[in-house]
Amino acid sequence: MVENVYHRLEEIYPEMVELRRDFHMYPELSHQEEITPEKIAEYLKSLGIEVKTGVGGRGVIGVLKGGKPGRTIALRADFDALPIQEENDIDYKSRIPGVMHACGHDVHTASLLGVAKVLSEVREEISGTVVFVHQFAEEATPGGAHKMMEDGCLEGVDVIYGAHVMSTEAFGSCTVKEGYFSSAQDDFHIKVYGKGGHGSEPHNTVDPLVTGSQLVVNLQQIISRRVSPQSAAALTVGSFHSGKATNVIPDTAVIKGTVRTYDREARDIIEQSMKQIVKNTCEAAGAEVEMDYVRDCPSIWNDPEETKLVREKAVKLFGENAVNTEEPMYGSEDFAFYQQEVPGVYFTVGGGNPEIDAVYPHHHPKFKVDERAMLHIGRMFIHLTLSS
Repeated sequence: MVENVYHRLEEIYPEMVELRRDFHMYPELSHQEEITPEKIAEYLKSLGIEVKTGVGGRGVIGVLKGGKPGRTIALRADFDALPIQEENDIDYKSRIPGVMHACGHDVHTASLLGVAKVLSEVREEISGTVVFVHQFAEEATPGGAHKMMEDGCLEGVDVIYGAHVMSTEAFGSCTVKEGYFSSAQDDFHIKVYGKGGHGSEPHNTVDPLVTGSQLVVNLQQIISRRVSPQSAAALTVGSFHSGKATNVIPDTAVIKGTVRTYDREARDIIEQSMKQIVKNTCEAAGAEVEMDYVRDCPSIWNDPEETKLVREKAVKLFGENAVNTEEPMYGSEDFAFYQQEVPGVYFTVGGGNPEIDAVYPHHHPKFKVDERAMLHIGRMFIHLTLSS
């Protein structure tokens, strides 16, 4: 039956492309999705699938009950876009100024809708239940996964699978790794309060800009001196704002950045070290400080037993040499929240193709992927659903 469903997926591929391009032309930012979830819900309803909208806020859930007993499998796709002005010269270029699907969420959504269609046509042959999780606000902090979980999107679910198309991986490849597969994401906001004054009289001030500069340098020592070399981690200051004039020492400095880790111990060490260094550096300079350290999503941790199953299916579909099992996915993903409630596996599918200029990284204004990756995502989801 799996091969027949694959063939059916290929037959509706033009429809999947049409869906994807429509989503691409009319992208919506995180927590502002209105039309996109409506389109998703209407499509699922047209397939005779039970639909719940407004899950966790703007999420959509589709439930397809099979004709035979079995476990309940959830398949997840995200549908929000990014605040980027698209620079691609394509017919389906974004029609919304300053907003673009620059991470492939339109591909994920169309892939899952295609899977929903072909599975709905063979529902009587399906063992168990399939839950289609269409998530909003993956790009935001906090993201939509946690809210959808609180609203019961995983109620009764035994396992969840998720996929991400990657422009940095060659079309026809797949990456699946047991254990840690993405970094945890934490964000920090530091505001230094000094005492401003004239640029010619720095001795009468407490310069928050200089203190902030010391903080930026001091914080870099955490990774090199306090975190084990065996623990991969990154601490990045991405924003530093202070002052407006050449001859004025400002009153405040604002520093913002992000921390990425895999294991929990390194995450704890970095947070504790940052708080200590920020406090001590500012006290030594005579400045006051406020610091917010926000833990966003944890690391994706792929269940070992489920990962074996996913890798087995990937090898069958892509071939042994096309399946990578070593490299984790860089960046963070709030799919990790689902895995704290049920076993799950997140994998990536290659969408890079120099022949169509699909070579730019994610979140780039010229981001592009080979649309045929939708078939690969779809086939993986189908195989995992029908063979479990």
